[in-house]
Formats: sequence, structure tokens, C-alpha cells
Amino acid sequence: MNRIAIFAALTAGALAQDPRQVIEEVQRRSRSDSQRYEGTLQVIDAKNKITEKRWNFERIGSFGDSKSVLRFVSPAEVKGVALLIHNHKDRSSDQWMWTPALQRDRRVALQDRSTRFFGTDFSFEDLEERDVYQFDFKLLGEEALDGSPCWKIEGRPRPGKTSQYTFSHMWVRKDIMAFVRVDAFKKEALVRRILYKDIEKVKNIWTARLMEVFDTARKSRTVMKLEKLEYGVALKDGDFTLQALRRGP
Repeated sequence: MNRIAIFAALTAGALAQDPRQVIEEVQRRSRSDSQRYEGTLQVIDAKNKITEKRWNFERIGSFGDSKSVLRFVSPAEVKGVALLIHNHKDRSSDQWMWTPALQRDRRVALQDRSTRFFGTDFSFEDLEERDVYQFDFKLLGEEALDGSPCWKIEGRPRPGKTSQYTFSHMWVRKDIMAFVRVDAFKKEALVRRILYKDIEKVKNIWTARLMEVFDTARKSRTVMKLEKLEYGVALKDGDFTLQALRRGP
């Protein structure tokens, strides 16, 4: 075994002893100071009816301490609707929704974070970033998904941290240290399942170009595709304010 292989094996062994370090490494490897993409959302309901939405997304800052803006571009009835998110390392994010037809923004209250985001199977909480230290972790074991060895880790919000979920199970691919699946539970019932697919390296960051979320209660799913993805783009902090949200793109 060569030195690189030995080092990789020792590193994997060390990470396996501490699930928090595994999640920290996932966050570290996905870190970028800025990001931009165009997204396509397909919502497939229980009767297989499909509706499609498109949005533009921009983000600035470090993981868990970032700001992002998501703005719909189609269809016509949601065009211009936008969501501004300010993530924080020590607490839940601040979120504001802008509705151009009403020329009004509103703060998304904490008690509303479990509701569906604009007809999709994502909730408002699913769209925020949470720092690793807002959770306690436990290693549940190892399991292969689609032929790739993974760590299976349980995460529970720390006391005082607000979340609709009681706990989550996360599968992390060992070879690239990236999420491939997250199951979110309320008490003991599975609420949502998120699958991360078409994972490829973009500017040295392993990125899922397709995400699929299942809502178990509604028996529906939402497929999100990332297009024209860029990291390290020139963005200004002033573009992530309420004033900028009202001003539009």
C-alpha cells in the first residue's frame, strides 16, 4: 500500500470515530465564498401531475454564515417572487419573502418554517444552512448506497435549537465526503427524504446537480436541477438586503 493510500485509510478511520468530524468535512469540502445557478423545479403530485418552475439563485459567504437570494423567473404567476435568507452559525436563519404583485415583503416566522415553499416539497427550513455545532451527532454504522460505501449518521438539534424535525439520518459517501441521502423524521415518522444525484466536481467542489425530495404525507416529490452552476463569482453584499429584494434583479 502506498503512502497516499495509507494516509487515506488512516484519515477515514479517524473520521469514523467522530461523526461530527465527518459532517464538518462535508461542510468544509462544499465551501465556497460565492455561488450562482439557474434552477428547474418539477413538482410531481400523488396523481403524477407535473408542474414546473424556474428560479435564479445567488449566495455569498461561508457555510452557515451566508446570505442567499432565490428568485422565480417562471411561470408568469410566480415570476419575481423572491426569498432572501440570512443564515447564522448560532441560530435559525432569518427569511423574508417578496411578492411583487402586492409590492410587499414579509418575514417568514419560525412557526411557518415547516410549511411548503411555494408549492414544492421543500419546506422553508430545508432551504437554510445550519452550522454543524447546532446539532448532536451519532454514528449509526456503515451502509452502501448505489454501490458506494457510506457512513450513516444521525443528527439531532441541540437543546434550544428550533427545528420541525426531531432527528435526521444522513448518508455520506466515504470517497468524496458528500451527502447522498437525508431522511428527516418528526418523532419516529419519516417526513421527507432528500436524494442527491448526478454528483460531479465543479471547481474542486463535489456538487449534486440533481436533488429529489419526497414528501411522505402528500406522496409527492420535487426534482430540482442545477444549471449554469458557477462558484467564485463576483457578488456584492449589498445585493442581499431587503432593499435589493424589493428592487428586483
